[in-house]
Amino acid sequence: MTTKLILTHEVTGLGTAGDVVEVKDGYARNYLVPRGLGQVWSRGAEKQIEGMRASRAKKAHASVEAASAVRDQLEATRYTVTGRAGAGGRLFGTVTSKEIAASVKAAGGPDLDRRSIEVKQHIKTLGTHAVTVHLHDGVTAKLTLEVVPA
Repeated sequence: MTTKLILTHEVTGLGTAGDVVEVKDGYARNYLVPRGLGQVWSRGAEKQIEGMRASRAKKAHASVEAASAVRDQLEATRYTVTGRAGAGGRLFGTVTSKEIAASVKAAGGPDLDRRSIEVKQHIKTLGTHAVTVHLHDGVTAKLTLEVVPA
């Protein structure tokens, strides 16, 4: 069974805000809708999304330049996250997107929405890791994250 959803945020591999997609019921019910990434499709919801899309289009041109400036700022800096680690360099737990956003803020960077931070694989070791941040449609930043022992 599939459910028709309207995405309210960008979801990697699925679409951007305002897209109408069909996904499996469980994915919609257990992941997308509770996290506020999508809402169940209806005619009224689609009209509301059209209004949001129109207002975003007006702001898009200026925000692309702003997002590019933020991207340049983010990519120019190395960010540090501390974590408790064992003898082999393995962390007790993983580095979360919330910790990454706090690290960027502590280093004097912009406020990032933790949902815009994409970690390809869980960060469970000390060392340098690459993290992707979605700033705007088509504008992404590659962060360099250094995980050090606490």
